[in-house]
Amino acid sequence: MKGFATGVAFAGTAALIWGGQFVVGKSALSRVDAYPLTTIRYALAASVLLLVLVAMEGPRALRLEGRGLRLFALGSLGFAGFNLLAFTGLDHARPESAALIVALAPLVTALVLWARAGVRPPRVSAIAMAVALVGVALVISHGDPASIAAGSVGWGDALVLAGVTCFVFYTLGAASHSDLSPLRYTALTASLGWLSIAGATAVAVAAGLVPLPSLADVGAVTPELLYLALPGAVVAVVCWNAAVPRIGAQNVALIGNLVPVTTFAIQIVRGYRPGPLELVGAALTLGALAANNVLLRRRAARRPAEVERPVERVELEAA
Repeated sequence: MKGFATGVAFAGTAALIWGGQFVVGKSALSRVDAYPLTTIRYALAASVLLLVLVAMEGPRALRLEGRGLRLFALGSLGFAGFNLLAFTGLDHARPESAALIVALAPLVTALVLWARAGVRPPRVSAIAMAVALVGVALVISHGDPASIAAGSVGWGDALVLAGVTCFVFYTLGAASHSDLSPLRYTALTASLGWLSIAGATAVAVAAGLVPLPSLADVGAVTPELLYLALPGAVVAVVCWNAAVPRIGAQNVALIGNLVPVTTFAIQIVRGYRPGPLELVGAALTLGALAANNVLLRRRAARRPAEVERPVERVELEAA
């Protein structure tokens, strides 16, 4: 029970930090574009992760052992793909909408596994998916679903969803490197992924697509950058990875629903007043995600462990 309580505390800490990340990130984007913001953020975060890795596992843990190209590709998806897309989208979307879209990751995982490995989502997941999407539509449209036809769902929300899809591929890719500790996998992929972030930023700035921030701009958002880099990209990831072996991936995913709850709570404290249908939409989405998690857990418990296929095990853990 002590280990379980510690795992819950770790997962809850990560969820609370990530819930605040959307509000903090939205504030930083008012002065610095998503590309240079992400470049600076992960230059700091990756450096810290590498230092922690060397301290915990020794210099040998920095060796790529012939898998550098694959780790680079996964890091580009998980860190460059997710952060550049999600934070560019956040610049054109509300924090609470972005947080709710990120919470859809377990359902996106089910779709990716269906497309990639032919693992059809259970009926309960299909129903949960439909209900969750209705809830997200209510939140994004400010409680007026009819306005979606008029374009109330912006491209910023679509970019956040694309970023979530990138991170799902990154998470599933971890299964092929299960011999690496979570810390080592995170540190190596974050560092290699930073190369893609920096490269994309350099190209965007050179092409005139992204403004290069001044030192005054960077200085003005230094508190936000420190939050995004240290608690957001280092502490939360370490807590999240530490929670999984203690309470299991499904319990961690369930606690992950605190991310949008935290974002909504912070926005309400700051003066935002969601309409009744927006609150209904958020409740529908979070309820569907929680129900999907619990029902899949019961379904797995009824299935004899010896006949469970490995790909199904990946599906259940991702959910």
